[in-house]
Amino acid sequence: MGEIEDAIVRADQEAFTKAPPKTLKGQINFLLKQLKTTSAVAAELGVSQRSVERYRKGDRKTPPKPVADRIDEAVRARWQPLVRRRRQRHAATTKGIKVETRARFGYKAGRRTTDDPRFRRLTVHLPPEYARRLFDARDAGSSDQDMRDIVAEGFREVYFQDGGRRATDLSDVELTDIDYLDVSF
Repeated sequence: MGEIEDAIVRADQEAFTKAPPKTLKGQINFLLKQLKTTSAVAAELGVSQRSVERYRKGDRKTPPKPVADRIDEAVRARWQPLVRRRRQRHAATTKGIKVETRARFGYKAGRRTTDDPRFRRLTVHLPPEYARRLFDARDAGSSDQDMRDIVAEGFREVYFQDGGRRATDLSDVELTDIDYLDVSF
């Protein structure tokens, strides 16, 4: 995953209305409900079917750290999909998304301006159109660069051009060298 997709996943997890199971036994039981068989859970986690059975019974209470991380990640990926979809739909139709980043921005502009890329720390609320495009790109399996282009285009329109009120000759904003990027919706 790229930086933007990671940020969307983190924002999705903020939407949980109920905390996911914390105990190993609870997590394994949840995955069994979702995937139906211990062999499917074992394949998802990269462990043996017998290990999954031991986790479920409580015979093994502490898996190795990499396995525990994979279990937690698998549970969070499947936890409350309806809540996450509802929040995404609301962001894509009504609310929009807020993007906070520290990254290098470069752009092409008219004469008597500098187009040298430089680091900026920005927090910008992008309209629903950009949220929809970003979610559609992620669902279609687009590259991180494609999603960066969508975010950069939103920054160009909303921040740099202020909705068409200034810097109308500015074009091709590029978002590179992301220090951090957070998304909320």
